[in-house]
Amino acid sequence: MSRDLTPAERIAWLRLARTDNVGPVTFAQLIARFGTASRALEAIPDLARRGGRVSPLGIPGLDAVQSEMEAGDRLGARLLCSADPDFPYLLGAVDPPPPVIWARGEVKLLHRKAVALVGARVASAAGQRFARGLASELGTAGLIVVSGLARGIDGAAHEGALPTGTVAVLGGGVDDIYPPEHRDLYGRILDQGCILSENSPGRTATARDFPRRNRIISGLSLATVVTEAELRSGSLITARMAAEQGREVLAVPGSPLDPRARGTNDLLRQGAAICEGVEDVLRAIEGQSGFAAPEPPPFEGPDLDLDLNALRTLLRALLSPTPVSRDELMRATGAPAAHVLAALMELALAGHAHLLPGGMVVVGEG
Repeated sequence: MSRDLTPAERIAWLRLARTDNVGPVTFAQLIARFGTASRALEAIPDLARRGGRVSPLGIPGLDAVQSEMEAGDRLGARLLCSADPDFPYLLGAVDPPPPVIWARGEVKLLHRKAVALVGARVASAAGQRFARGLASELGTAGLIVVSGLARGIDGAAHEGALPTGTVAVLGGGVDDIYPPEHRDLYGRILDQGCILSENSPGRTATARDFPRRNRIISGLSLATVVTEAELRSGSLITARMAAEQGREVLAVPGSPLDPRARGTNDLLRQGAAICEGVEDVLRAIEGQSGFAAPEPPPFEGPDLDLDLNALRTLLRALLSPTPVSRDELMRATGAPAAHVLAALMELALAGHAHLLPGGMVVVGEG
């Protein structure tokens, strides 16, 4: 839901986004419940205590957030909040979108139709040539190419799309160039395209950042095309996220003798569209004009007569590392939806649950 944030509310929005245990799902639920980030910040310490947290919840102070904003200003980067009217409309339709993103370069590219090209880091020469040519043809057709600046297919896709527009989504901050040998490519994308990150400037990427980065790559795009990917590949995570977001998934077929083709060939077996050239991509996205951002359901306060402590205890016992849907937890507890959602939010803030996109929940690390 778009709105014009005041400067004070913009700072509160960033503080809430950087608070411990507040991921995109919890963030969206807090905004739906409290209306503003400021009111949510006031409420979450008590919510975390109810969820069983003993130590104080890590909420960044004004100085920390101001330092992040100043770091972004020094880079010439722009902070986009998911409530901003000019937040990328396709990414805003993801349920839920990232609360904030930093952008460097041609931000206007984020508002054009885009296709994601991803694939193997250790890619064959033929695979890189295909990705480079496909990216060039997609650009000629008026589409922006989105990828992750990684070695192999990602780098080739950015190279092919540079003249017409490309977006690189990073796992670290917008100034975290990885791999180092892509420093020159990074500079050219900064001049001709756009660099994007969900993380604060100056942050170095860790392994856990890349699935979140992949979700943004697919979320910005009408379709995701995978060229060369082994069966255990980050590119397949991007494809799965694209499917969960209701976007098209295409795969480039490969030789059964090449391990790098196993992942793409498996996508085809699972129903992904075949991609042998630009016509296949254009056919897949024909008629797509974008997606309407989902409106969060109104939050209903929990019934104080219900034993919420017992419900939280029961939910903690039901959670495991295997994702389970919120609907299944409602059936298992027999509690009304509003009570289960409220209890899960409190457990998430306490670190005892982790809320995933798509209504799934796993046990937390706390």
